[in-house]
Amino acid sequence: MCWKLRLFLLPSQDGNGKVSRVIRIGTRKSQLARIQTDSVADKLKELYPDVHLEIVAMSTTGDKILDTALSKIGEKSLFTKELENALEKNEVDLVVHSLKDLPTTLPPGFTIGAVLKRENPHDAVVLHPKHAGKTLDTLPENSVIGTSSLRRAAQLKKRFPHLDFKDIRGNLNTRLKKLDDKNDFSAIILAAAGLRRMGWEDRISQILGPEDCMYAVGQGALAVEVRARDADILEMVSVLHDPDTVLRCIAERAFLKRLEGGCSVPVAVHTQVKDCQLYLTGAVYSLDGSESLKETMQTSIAAESEKVDEQVQRVGVTAAKIPGDAQDRAEKLGADLADLLLGKGAKEILTVARQLNDAR
Repeated sequence: MCWKLRLFLLPSQDGNGKVSRVIRIGTRKSQLARIQTDSVADKLKELYPDVHLEIVAMSTTGDKILDTALSKIGEKSLFTKELENALEKNEVDLVVHSLKDLPTTLPPGFTIGAVLKRENPHDAVVLHPKHAGKTLDTLPENSVIGTSSLRRAAQLKKRFPHLDFKDIRGNLNTRLKKLDDKNDFSAIILAAAGLRRMGWEDRISQILGPEDCMYAVGQGALAVEVRARDADILEMVSVLHDPDTVLRCIAERAFLKRLEGGCSVPVAVHTQVKDCQLYLTGAVYSLDGSESLKETMQTSIAAESEKVDEQVQRVGVTAAKIPGDAQDRAEKLGADLADLLLGKGAKEILTVARQLNDAR
């Protein structure tokens, strides 16, 4: 690490670091969402043993609409809106999300108070049992691969032209059942992080490296969203921040924000922190992957100053204990890389991709 993360205990009225009130955590109802939320609750319980945690589960729009590709629904907050409504009405105090589900601009009054250490962000291939031992390269001609992601399909169509790609919706359990119980798909592509959190690593046939398929912005990271005005909750969850993950995801989100990307366009990233340097590779694709633009840039994230501004949000993230200058450089890296691609024609590629997707 290029600097020390400073931790503060949540202050209480009697000055002994104890908090007695109940903290309500909002989450989606799916098994994976519950596992992710429980992992955050366990960390908070460990840090603050006197806090009483209550988990409030609810269904979101994205959970309810299962017959339409995500990219076609046209709603940016598919998996977050109902949870944010509960946060706004004070029905919950914080919400646990997969960071990749959170738009780069949050509704007024909300902020991401913690970005936890990232799980493996890459995509994974899960094969139908009859194809055990194969890879995407060795699957038969015209094998059907299920994915609901334009980003995955665009990259993999170009890389594996002998395969066909079709939409598949539902939570992890539903998609695996569709794969195993029918012969509609030879394989499906899922985030490795979700499979690992569910304890289903044995279903991973192949991890796709960046040369095959770069990942989605924020993929593999969990985020805790809070009301920006709740200084005590913000302080409490801030100790969950993983500095490298925060800086990588600020750069990724700044890249996506400048491109004005989302679910309806194929945008992919790859980030790495090495020797106090943050490397960001970003790419945009046409829907069939035939056109693409891809570049890499880097910046130093060594702290030059310990100065922090507790009120500053960067692409929705508040990380008061991570040096502000390192966060500023990460955000600038994302925006600069997007500008580089925009200067080479990224806007035109994404506009056509959006129009073709809308017309499908």
